[in-house]
Amino acid sequence: MRWLVLWVFSAMTAYADSETAGEFDYYVLSLSWSPNWCAREGDARGSDQCDVRHDYGWILHGLWPQYNQGWPSFCRTTEAQPSRRMTRAMSDIQGSSGLAWHQWKKHGTCSGLSAPDYFALSRRAYDSVKRPEVFRKLDKSVRLPASVVEDAFVEANPDLSRDMITITCKQGYIEEVRLCLSRALEPVPCGRDVIRDCSAEDALFDPIR
Repeated sequence: MRWLVLWVFSAMTAYADSETAGEFDYYVLSLSWSPNWCAREGDARGSDQCDVRHDYGWILHGLWPQYNQGWPSFCRTTEAQPSRRMTRAMSDIQGSSGLAWHQWKKHGTCSGLSAPDYFALSRRAYDSVKRPEVFRKLDKSVRLPASVVEDAFVEANPDLSRDMITITCKQGYIEEVRLCLSRALEPVPCGRDVIRDCSAEDALFDPIR
C-alpha cells in the first residue's frame, strides 16, 4: 500500500510541476447569471451578492487559462498576492471580493500575469462581450431552451460563432455562458472538453430582483 501512496503522490507532484504559469493555449471567459446562482445557493448562504440593493445580471465568474485539452489550476507563481482593495474593486463585475480572490488563486496564478494585470485583463474581457439586454428586461421567472441564451449572445456579438460559446446548466437552471478567447481576447473555437452545451429545453431563468 505504501508504494501505491508514494506513486500517487509522485504522479500528482509531476502533474502540478507541469502546470507552469503562463503556459496555456487560450482563455475561457465564464459569465454567470447572478439571479440563478442566488436562487440555487446564494440566498441560502446569505450572500451579499444576492441582496436586493444590487442589480447584478451577468457577472464575471472568471477568466480561465485553458489548454487545448484540459486546464491548469493553482499554478506556482512568484507574483504577489492581490490586496483586499484590489479584490474588492472587482466586486462591481464579480459580485464579491471573495470570488475575485478565489479566481486569482485558482486561475489567475496560471496566467503568468501579475494580479493587477490579471484583473485588468479580466475586466477587458468582460467588457469586450456584449451581454444581451433582453435578459435584464425579464419581470418574472421563465423556462426556456438553453439554446435561446446561446442564440442571443451570438446575435449580439457578430464575431462569435457557435463553436466559440457554450451554455451550462445546473440544478435545472441556466448556469453560465462560457466564451473562448485568444490571449488577445479575440473569439476562438473552444476545445472539445469545453463545448458541452446544456441540452435542456425548459431551463429556469430568474429575473433581476
